[in-house]
Amino acid sequence: MSDIKITIIDREGEAHTVDAPTDMNMNLMEVIRSYELAPEGTIGICGGMAMCASCQCYVLNLEHMLPEQSFEEEDMLDQAFFVEDNSRLSCQIPITEDLDGLEVKLAPEST
Repeated sequence: MSDIKITIIDREGEAHTVDAPTDMNMNLMEVIRSYELAPEGTIGICGGMAMCASCQCYVLNLEHMLPEQSFEEEDMLDQAFFVEDNSRLSCQIPITEDLDGLEVKLAPEST
């Protein structure tokens, strides 16, 4: 098993450095949920299908090679609140060894 370290800043501003497995076909949203870094029912509402923006996050260190945004992700971010230039849907970021050291901040809830 190969784990990487990812720092996730929750919606209260607290930083959490977590271990994320690269061999379980997980995405960043699933890691956030597994560590319960957002209240139940406030992240990944669509189940990771890029059909809501509840898992929006801001990528803080842009030197990591993230996958290109799909049309669906771009479209959803066009409709989301609190979007910044570094916004991504965490459900669209698969956990790979290339992401070791990634730092993200969860976007505010769009209630």
